[in-house]
This record gives sequence, C-alpha cells and structure tokens, in this order.
Amino acid sequence: MTSSRFAVAVHTLTLMAWSEDEPLKSELVAKSVNTNPVVIRRILCDLAHAGLVVSQTGSAGGSKLAWQPDEITLLDVYEAIECQGVFSLHRQHPSRRCPVGVNIETVLGEVLEEVDSAVKHVLTKITIKDVVLRLKPCVGK
Repeated sequence: MTSSRFAVAVHTLTLMAWSEDEPLKSELVAKSVNTNPVVIRRILCDLAHAGLVVSQTGSAGGSKLAWQPDEITLLDVYEAIECQGVFSLHRQHPSRRCPVGVNIETVLGEVLEEVDSAVKHVLTKITIKDVVLRLKPCVGK
C-alpha cells in the first residue's frame, strides 16, 4: 500500500504559498485536504523538522512557509515526508537455497536505486511555485 503523505504535504505547502504570508491553522488546511487536523499537524511537524515551514502559537498562530515557494522543491518535500523509496524489498530474506531467492534482493536493490534516482531527478525540477502556477489555470473551472 502506498502512502498519501507526500500528496498531503504538497497540498499543504501549496495552500500556504497560495495564502502568501498568512499563517494557516491546521483546521483550515485539513478542510482543504478533507482530512483530520491531527493528520495535518503530524505532517507539519515533519515539514517543520525539515525546515520547510515555521509555526507560531496563539490566536494569530498557524504555519507558513519558511522559504519562498520557488525555493522549495518537491524533492525537499519528498525527503521530509517519505521514509523509504518508491518500493521496498522483502520483509523477510528470501531462501538462500533458491536460485532466484539467493540473488533477487541484489537485483531488485539495483532497480530500486534506478527508480529512486529517476524520481529524485523529476522532483528536483518542480517547486511549490510551479505547483501554484499549474493550479492557477484550473481555478474557476
């Protein structure tokens, strides 16, 4: 099963970029994402730990981007949110007595490195500002 944490994080950061310097409360972001505010707060913690957002408490509190939208790449978000690569290897080591099992992890490990490299290559080219710009023509449809 794949995680939607990356998509939710990009949504959150894009909403912050759209709102410019106005700090956003997790409840507002949660309504836009259509999820529980606790989910947003957990993602905001990861994003804050990575230095992508800053948060402030109090009645005027909320979270906002720590950097300009054109300085945050989707790779930054991916690395802040996702713990693993695109897929993972076996949970249990395959049988060493099987001609496939003895080497499958090595082969799949090489494939995984290629896939992860390709993903990172694409994500490094796209910024949060790019996501905002891609959304603008869609507004009002």
